[in-house]
Amino acid sequence: MSKEPPALLNNKYLGIKYIIFDGTYFHKNGCLVVFMDALSGKPFYYAYIEKESYYNLLPTLMKLKGFGVNPKAFTLDGHRMVIKAILETWPNVLIQRCLFHIERQGLQWLRSFTITQAGKDLRIILKYSGSMRTKENMLSFLVCYKRWRNQYHSFVSSLPIVSSANRDIKRTMALIDNALKDMFHFVKDQNIPPTSNLLEGFFSQLKHQYRNHRGLSENHKISYLKWFCYFKTIKNSNTF
Repeated sequence: MSKEPPALLNNKYLGIKYIIFDGTYFHKNGCLVVFMDALSGKPFYYAYIEKESYYNLLPTLMKLKGFGVNPKAFTLDGHRMVIKAILETWPNVLIQRCLFHIERQGLQWLRSFTITQAGKDLRIILKYSGSMRTKENMLSFLVCYKRWRNQYHSFVSSLPIVSSANRDIKRTMALIDNALKDMFHFVKDQNIPPTSNLLEGFFSQLKHQYRNHRGLSENHKISYLKWFCYFKTIKNSNTF
C-alpha cells in the first residue's frame, strides 16, 4: 500500500468548476487536504501536507492550475491564509464561506449563557444561519443583522476586553462582518454549495474507516488515506 494512487487524466479536471475544500488532521502531525467536485460529490484531488497554510497549500494549488483546473467557485471555511493562496492562484474565483462554519464558530464564541443582551440577540440571528438556502433566508439574515449592528455596534466596540465574554462577542461581530461579502454567492448560482458539509461527511467516513487501521507507520498511513480518496474518486466504493 506504499505505492501512490494514479492521478486523474488531465481532461478530467477541465470540467470541474465548483469545488468544496477542507483539510483534516491526523494525530497532529500532518493534514489531509481534499478538493471535492461539488456537482458529483466526489473528491478529485488530495494531498498530505504539514498544515493548512499559505506556503504549504500554494504548491498544490499551482499544480492543480497546471492540470487545467479553472474553477468558478470554492466553498470553504474562513482560513485566511488558505483563501489568500486560492485567490493568488485564481484571482477571479468566487469564495463562498461555509455557512455552517460561521454558525458553529459564532455560537461557540457566544456560548449558551452569554451575559449581554447583545450576545443573546446575536445568538438568535446565528442559530439558523447554517441552514440558509434561499434568497428569502438571505434577506431575512441581512435585515436582522443590520438591525442588530445598528443597535449594538457602538456598545460592543466599547466593551473592555478584560473578560472572555467581551472578547468573544467582539470576535463574533468581526467574524460576520468579514464573511458577509462572501456568504451568499450561492443565491445567484445554485451550483455553489452554501456549506462544506458534504466534505465534512466524507471526512467522518474516512476517519471511521481509518480507526480500523490504527498502528500504521506514517508512510503507510499517508498512503492509506490517499488510496481511500482515490477509490472514492473513481466510484462510490465501500473498499477499505
